[in-house]
Amino acid sequence: MAADDSRLDDLQSAVLQRTLAQVDSLQAATNDDTDQPADCCCVICLDSISEGCEARPCGHHNFDYLCLLSWLEQQPRCPLCKTTVKEVAHGHQRADGDTKKANIYVVPPPKEAATAQSQSSTSTAARINRRRRRWAPQPRPTQNDAIARRQDVYRHQLYSLHLGSNRRTARYRTYRDLTPQLFESDAELVSRARAWLRRELQVFEFLRTPAASAAQSSTDGMTRRRANNAEFLLEYIIAILKTVDMQGSQGQAEEMLRDFLGRDNARLLLHELRNFLRTSSSIEAWDREVQYPRPRKRPNSASDAGSHPSRSVADTYRPNYGPRQSRTRITEAVQRYRPD
Repeated sequence: MAADDSRLDDLQSAVLQRTLAQVDSLQAATNDDTDQPADCCCVICLDSISEGCEARPCGHHNFDYLCLLSWLEQQPRCPLCKTTVKEVAHGHQRADGDTKKANIYVVPPPKEAATAQSQSSTSTAARINRRRRRWAPQPRPTQNDAIARRQDVYRHQLYSLHLGSNRRTARYRTYRDLTPQLFESDAELVSRARAWLRRELQVFEFLRTPAASAAQSSTDGMTRRRANNAEFLLEYIIAILKTVDMQGSQGQAEEMLRDFLGRDNARLLLHELRNFLRTSSSIEAWDREVQYPRPRKRPNSASDAGSHPSRSVADTYRPNYGPRQSRTRITEAVQRYRPD
């Protein structure tokens, strides 16, 4: 199991680096046509960077200072390259690599890390909890009927039935396996995945960019930040699809995505994406034809009702993800990109 965890860490590191390279490429292309710098995004929490920092000796700086400290309390390795981090430079403005005026935080040895920087850890936990509350799709009504319907799907955790299972939808059926190799070689498949994901991620409040604010995107900081976060997560998912089986029995894709959307939403999103990509239909046609089981209420304990108020309705259908689903996942206890 330790070997499996190590392999997943390595895969996630590779996926994140691939994502950052793609995002940097897209931002560079955008900045060629504008004088405005691109907003930075912390790869640990997906929020904007309020205080920049640099991990040393590797030099990676795609983190918020508090997020990186909290990460290092769990494991003293860079989230991107797994190099042991000796110190963190912060409190400076990066300019031409000049970090002479930076404050230096020396990373404690692993046995001391659990008790060090407790105040910073508390602040980080509060910040992370705020973001976790955003995981659940918001119940507020929207003018976009398609988004409203997708919100309802996630709110009730409804898994779509496979198109092609009856005579009416058989014309949408395809039979190809969605392997990482196929995503690497089929540009049209990746384009369809991007289009679907760009719409689907609007379900989540912290990624949504209201249409009414689109015209003000150049001046509205929150709208720009949400757009950047959504684009980062979209590229992250594409990188996952090109690296591991999206619904393999080991659940690697779900593990790498759960830190940003929560486990339930990550599993559902991958299932819905797979069902869409296995058809030849457009997004609009898929919306019309896709079918869901009728939700039914399930009894909740008092603690469940308090901590997950949006999960009072469950569906009667669950896909089969192989043997990993039926055994205890030790890795669920491992705090990866949101340690608190």
